[in-house]
Amino acid sequence: MRISDFFHPLDIVPDLSSLTKEGALRELTGKLLERYRDLDGEDILRLLLERERLGSTGIGGGIAIPHAKTPRVEKPILVFGRSTTGIAYDALDGKPVSLFFLLVSGSNSLDVYLTLLARICRLAKDRALCGRLLAAEDPADMYACIEEQDSLL
Repeated sequence: MRISDFFHPLDIVPDLSSLTKEGALRELTGKLLERYRDLDGEDILRLLLERERLGSTGIGGGIAIPHAKTPRVEKPILVFGRSTTGIAYDALDGKPVSLFFLLVSGSNSLDVYLTLLARICRLAKDRALCGRLLAAEDPADMYACIEEQDSLL
């Protein structure tokens, strides 16, 4: 299983404008809805915020991996976003978050969900990849960086 099986260059927000956690999650959810119009954006946002109340998905190092499960999704969906200024996100290390990997998955595919979440975590911990994502010119470059690194896992 590869991240590119659940991810497309159109699923990238190259410059998040939000300054808050909720705003960033709203922007990322909005991007998700551009290709998956039949989903309920408010419901997904609610699920993401509920998950954040359990504990921040800001894992440190400028990375957040917000995630939620809903029965309305058959196949996992990944959206990537970048903030050039960083967003206060209550990350584990207390630092702003610049790179976001949002994952929404179906409630019935726990094994796929956990496997994909683990792959995303391994990618996100790669400092060289994070540097390339921060320096990337456009969504196509960001997608290529993620796809290339994912193929090495």
